[in-house]
This record gives sequence, C-alpha cells and structure tokens, in this order.
Amino acid sequence: MIYGLLIAFISGSLVGVQNIFNNRVNQKAGLWATTTLVLALGFIASFILGFITEGMGLFHLENMQTWYWFSGIIGVGVVVCMTKGIRHLGATYAVSISLSSQLVFALLFDSFGLLGLEKVPFTPQQLIGVLVIIGGILVFKMGGASEKKQPVKELAKR
Repeated sequence: MIYGLLIAFISGSLVGVQNIFNNRVNQKAGLWATTTLVLALGFIASFILGFITEGMGLFHLENMQTWYWFSGIIGVGVVVCMTKGIRHLGATYAVSISLSSQLVFALLFDSFGLLGLEKVPFTPQQLIGVLVIIGGILVFKMGGASEKKQPVKELAKR
C-alpha cells in the first residue's frame, strides 16, 4: 500500500509540473503545437522506455478491446482542456477542479463498474470525502476572491 501511495503522489506532482510546462509552451507556440509536442514527446519517451523494459513484449496487444485504443485521443482533450483551464483560471484552481472531476468520475466508474472496472460498493464516506474536497476548493477560491478585489496599496498596508 505504501508503494501505491508513493507512486500516486509522484504521479500527482508530475501532472502538476507538466501542466505548468504545457502552459508555458502554449504561451510561445499555441495550443495545438503544444498538444502535438506534448503527445509526440510522450510517445517517443514511452516507446523507448517500453522497448528497453519490455522488449518485443511491448507489441503483444492481443485480446484488447478496440475502444481502449482511443485513450490517446482522450489525451488530446486532457492536454487541450488543462492548458486552456490554466490560462483562464491559474494553475492551482484549474488543477483543483480537474482533480475533483477525476474523483467524481472515478467514484461513478467504480460504483457502477463502468469501462470494465470491478464494481466497488458505494459508501456515504466516499461521497462525503468528495464533497469535502470540492468544498475545500470553493473555500480556496472564494477566500482568494476578496483579496484580489482590493488595490495592491491597501494590501501592502496590512
């Protein structure tokens, strides 16, 4: 379990850093060039690392349902939406909303056994956990909104 927690933590930190990098590339290259660069470089890195670690086993894809092949297309939506979200909302708020959305959909997919997942019983604690996280984001956003409306000189006097 500790290994899973560590890997999940690393994943979250990498996603946060990647989103910031994507936003910076977008400022210089534009949205579609950013998406192309991110996914093309990701493909190259994945291919090389996969070939090094798995060899020819990398190409054994039998018994995979056809609709699983479309996850790369979903990746385009992820990069485009996160890049635009960060541009319009800032990194913290956009990533917070994205993570909340991931939690809500993961809870739904688990609870109903969607997309081939094993069905996991829905509990009130899960719902409360997701609502607490969403509430935290609302508090975070509303708490910062009052600070932004005041002129900078007034904030400096505090």
